[in-house]
Amino acid sequence: MNVSVKEKFDSYPDHIKPKMIELRDLIYEVAEASDGVGELVETLKWGEPAYVTINPKSGTTIRIDWKEKSPGELGLFVSCNTTLVESYRKRFAGKLTFEGDRAILLPIGEQFPKKELMICIQMALRYHLNKK
Repeated sequence: MNVSVKEKFDSYPDHIKPKMIELRDLIYEVAEASDGVGELVETLKWGEPAYVTINPKSGTTIRIDWKEKSPGELGLFVSCNTTLVESYRKRFAGKLTFEGDRAILLPIGEQFPKKELMICIQMALRYHLNKK
């Protein structure tokens, strides 16, 4: 974990940090198991932990964050210039909660819907490959 990302994770409240790490680990797990994704770079974008495919540029950036203004949830964000959230909504209506065309919202007090999230993460990490 690079220094700026580590500082961001360290800034989360004690009850939030483990959930953020769980979400981060899930992104890496999916990336490692997904053909064509390649290397991920972890950085901060807009002050949020971000995961970018670089070699090859197979997918779109995934960002994750918790915000004080929405203390009961984490967000998994993708570019609003993609069709990803629209696709997630069609596939997982009633199983996941969405915000506009940019985010999946995950309640802090519940187990992550791992199967559904893994599919969504893979779709983002392979976004450019899947468009071909």
